[in-house]
Amino acid sequence: MNALIELRDLAVHFPVHRGLMSGTSGAIKAVDGVTLEIARGETLGLVGESGCGKSTLGRAVVGLTQPTGGTILIDNKPMTRDRRVQMIFQDPSASLNPRMTVGAAIAEPVRLNGLRHGRAAVVARMHELLDLVGLPQSATHRYPHEFSGGQRQRVGIARALACEPDVIVCDEAVSALDVSIQAQIVALLEDLQGRLGLTYLFIAHDLGALKHISHRVAVMYLGKIVEVAPKAELFANPRHAYTRALLSAIPVPDPMVERQRKRIILSGDIPSPANPTSGCRFHTRCPVAIDRCRSDEPDWQEMSPGHHTACWRANELVELMPDALSLSTSDARR
Repeated sequence: MNALIELRDLAVHFPVHRGLMSGTSGAIKAVDGVTLEIARGETLGLVGESGCGKSTLGRAVVGLTQPTGGTILIDNKPMTRDRRVQMIFQDPSASLNPRMTVGAAIAEPVRLNGLRHGRAAVVARMHELLDLVGLPQSATHRYPHEFSGGQRQRVGIARALACEPDVIVCDEAVSALDVSIQAQIVALLEDLQGRLGLTYLFIAHDLGALKHISHRVAVMYLGKIVEVAPKAELFANPRHAYTRALLSAIPVPDPMVERQRKRIILSGDIPSPANPTSGCRFHTRCPVAIDRCRSDEPDWQEMSPGHHTACWRANELVELMPDALSLSTSDARR
């Protein structure tokens, strides 16, 4: 793999304070030893429940959060805050300054980074960016509140493109939008990737949202990556119990199949990220956990080319959890 971004044993821990004048009593291990690679021109989907650490990982990649340990490399060089890596945030209303016009919000990073010199060149670049994301030049003098949610997200995309990045972290970039608008934004991101050669880290809490845009998918649980695979392989043959549980929650658009399918309802307690459990972190909720899962952290193993998982029962899951899949292999490849 021609990796553009590499994460090596990345950790982001947040200290827990006992009081205003006291020391720390521990740490929230939001990201706890993540190793990943993202190839140039690839979209890596990152999925997991709320609170699993995926947004913290994305912010660390961009440089908005300081890692506690590990390294982040871009083109095999240690990365600091770099304009080559930009972010599209979940809520465009919160990420855009309501007192700045759309034109000013897009032009600011162009000007501050010295990417164009002279007012005319900056304005020309601003109009070019608006055109790239499908907004008219008349948007220049309008404010964010004058646009719909989908249009505001297009402004956010234009602002992320303003620094001419190689990598864009999309942090739940479509989850706050209506379903029809989500499809439009995903199509726009795919078009921009083809035209500009962009690399995406696409963060979502729903595997279904990743099936159209991702090339590979990484599944995160409680600060750790538990499975990584090419998209079609992951949807057709998931080899971690947590991934199979996530897949079982995706509705099937066929009433006959949906009525017959058995969903995996997880029970048990979610361990605290301040005090993770021993062994596999999913064992407190896993319906097929054994004693080894409770005592030993699973090895990272390759199930097939490019398909890795950390599950002691990976080879048995097809028999143990046969009804988990909600998407056919052909649907996953679309």
